[in-house]
Amino acid sequence: MLKKDDLVKKKSIGEYGILNYHVLEGMADWVRVVNRENMIIYANKAMKDDLGDDIVGIKCYESHCKKDKCNFCITQRSIRTGETIQKEEIIDGKYYSVKSSPVKNVDGEIFAAVEVFRNVTRERKLELELIDKNKKMSKDLQFAKRIQEKILPKKGRRESVSLDYIYKPSEMLSGDMFDMFNIDEDNIGIYISDVAGNGVAASMMTMFIRQTMRIMKDESSSPSKALSELHDRFLSLNLEINNYFTIFYGVYNRDTGTFKYVNAGHNCLPIKYNDNTMVLLENKGYPITSLFDKIVYEEKEIQLEAGDKILFYTDGITEARDSSGKEFGIEGVLDIIEKHPDNILNEVEDRIINHSWGEQQDDFAIVLLEIHG
Repeated sequence: MLKKDDLVKKKSIGEYGILNYHVLEGMADWVRVVNRENMIIYANKAMKDDLGDDIVGIKCYESHCKKDKCNFCITQRSIRTGETIQKEEIIDGKYYSVKSSPVKNVDGEIFAAVEVFRNVTRERKLELELIDKNKKMSKDLQFAKRIQEKILPKKGRRESVSLDYIYKPSEMLSGDMFDMFNIDEDNIGIYISDVAGNGVAASMMTMFIRQTMRIMKDESSSPSKALSELHDRFLSLNLEINNYFTIFYGVYNRDTGTFKYVNAGHNCLPIKYNDNTMVLLENKGYPITSLFDKIVYEEKEIQLEAGDKILFYTDGITEARDSSGKEFGIEGVLDIIEKHPDNILNEVEDRIINHSWGEQQDDFAIVLLEIHG
């Protein structure tokens, strides 16, 4: 004869079982129980409504219109090992996340597995669309990277001057840009610029700078007029205040040997050096920005002779930090010029890589102009 406590327990177990049943029947996800023989012994209402009432009593894989069992059967593995396992399955063109958990009898023996199918089609399609878009974007960025690299000036000697450089974006595209071009028979223009930010927007601005500097033939021989005109054309873009760039621009006259230059906020002062001296080409001026309606730049001039070199660079060099946060600084650049004047570009690159432990935080460009007799 059952005691009162036993009757209460039995009633509770029965009510608990009924509650579980109603929960399963009310779920929007598909739920089924599959035994060791791969037979479906229970399917909830949602699953029957979608796949038919007759799925109970057939093989689990037959409910998905398959003739053979799955290559990786999570049901049998759950029954065999007691693990809860999850996989993704495509059924009638829809994506389902399937989770299988072991089911035990009153003796604690595993006799079946319960499977819950959650429809994740929307999430998976969005993910696949995102992957496709990312692939296309990556392809477009690779194309833009090739274009940006191809428009850089050619290295090597051009009559009385030669050009060499190292150019390294921190991302796929760079906000650093430099160029050297013939203005007329006597004058050569050279500049280095650094656009605020990096990535696609900054790289597009470098295209604007290059194109504008090359088409301003009437102003190009006067550095001051050139940058004032560049500023005017920049204003016509109607960009936000946080869109701006710095640029150092100089014009070398082959006939007279003069080098006239202006500085629009470029805080990495070019360094003119030879076997005997090092001189910073100091000058001041506002960046190219929409903060001002009109900017006039002060023009300075030096004399260049055979053997003179000018090193141009961006703040990706001077602001590179080591593990303690210490910047490489202009002192680091001057130290390299003093100790390794004949291999300056590679030495700067190696020192920056070592200084920052191989982690490049910003775009950088190093450009070397050499004057020949």
